[in-house]
Amino acid sequence: MVSLINVADLVAARASDATRPALFHRSGTETYGELLARADAIAARLRSVLHDSAPRVALMCPNGPDYVALALGVLRAGACLVPVAGELALPERTAQLALTAPQVMLAPGPEPWLPAPAVAETIAGIDFSWCALTATAAFPEDRLAALNPAFVRFSSGTTADSKGVVLGHETLVARVRSANRRLEITAADRVLWTLPMAHHFAVSIMLYLLEGAGIVLEDSHLGGDLLTTARAHGATVFYGSPFHLALLAAEDSGRAWPALRLAVGTAVTLPEATAVAFQRRYGVTPAQGFGIIEAGLPLLNTDAARAKPLSVGRPDDCALRLRGERGADVAPGEIGELCLRGPGMFDAYLVPWRERAAATDDGWFATGDLASQDEDGHVFLRGRRKSIINFGGIKFFPEEVEAVLDTYPAVRESRVSGEPHERWGTVAVAEIVARDPIGPPCAAALVKHCRERLAGYKVPVRFRLVVELPRTASGKLRR
Repeated sequence: MVSLINVADLVAARASDATRPALFHRSGTETYGELLARADAIAARLRSVLHDSAPRVALMCPNGPDYVALALGVLRAGACLVPVAGELALPERTAQLALTAPQVMLAPGPEPWLPAPAVAETIAGIDFSWCALTATAAFPEDRLAALNPAFVRFSSGTTADSKGVVLGHETLVARVRSANRRLEITAADRVLWTLPMAHHFAVSIMLYLLEGAGIVLEDSHLGGDLLTTARAHGATVFYGSPFHLALLAAEDSGRAWPALRLAVGTAVTLPEATAVAFQRRYGVTPAQGFGIIEAGLPLLNTDAARAKPLSVGRPDDCALRLRGERGADVAPGEIGELCLRGPGMFDAYLVPWRERAAATDDGWFATGDLASQDEDGHVFLRGRRKSIINFGGIKFFPEEVEAVLDTYPAVRESRVSGEPHERWGTVAVAEIVARDPIGPPCAAALVKHCRERLAGYKVPVRFRLVVELPRTASGKLRR
């Protein structure tokens, strides 16, 4: 009989030096020994209330050291972790709980919207509430248990309904090992962390813990605060979104970041201007990665310091295909849908239940992302298949229009979408966030700027000024 693994147990086994710092945060430093002791106290309490063969525990908690301890505690208890993002609206939270049917919900305080009364407790210095839930599962519990599930994580829901993606412990370990072929995280690293743990714990945080690295937590998103924290704790790696990279690049104090060896931009496409500005400011060219919950981090531009900083890298331990509309592979330089096959692929979709074999084409997972590949094998993201704008039968991507608009000096960022048109089918319209709200760009100037750089059918027919653009918790534009 094959012995099942538990990724949290591997973290404990890896942390042979209990005095090694695990978490750096505003309240101090927490060692691996202290973190695991807190996790084990949580696990002991959960075991007393969990009695199912494959229990699921939902966790809604803000970013911070308590999130790490609670999540590890859930896994150490032998339960499957269901992260519930705090920014979700009440109907979204309720829907996720109905889909995943967890036996227990953990939250930082009483949650009156839950269908069961909560019990407030303080364990290992963490104030939290838990309540037992009794929802009926709409998926085969025995099939889920057979996958040795560690996480059920929902996609960001940028273009369609979110899916419950199941990752087993074995799958998670394979995924982490694959990603670290490119990241090369070691116990000597300290990683500055800014992204929401509810969306990124399953791979990124677990990778750092499994390698014995230190995680530097910073609540602020201001470039000056991020740099101050990085310098104070000797951060060697930065892992965040292009939004954070841009803020750090614009930090004008002149202070150096001497320990930085790797900066990774993920979640959205890295603008060339941001990559150049960051390199000039810190001497490190950001490496753009391609991450997706179904596949982990299969691509990372480890050659970012060379001539192709906008590439998401070349495949190494994963196989890659770019398929055209008729299913055939496209030629180098042409655009097709990015399909992947390799280690750490997801195990199943929860509802409706589909295991990997049924949800892929002979193991090939179609990401929904459009990309091209040059003669050297470098991959370049071109947009999302579902976000294509079809103008009179001519298709183009909103991302390429956004890239042009974002180079206009008075534009901080933009979002382009398709709007139905009686004659042309779909036309482009744009939302603009001005760099200076007092002196926003005028529509005529934006049209001129676009016409000089784009085909006429790609130029937005209307511009609307907005204060900010809606994003998912992982930093992606909502479309």
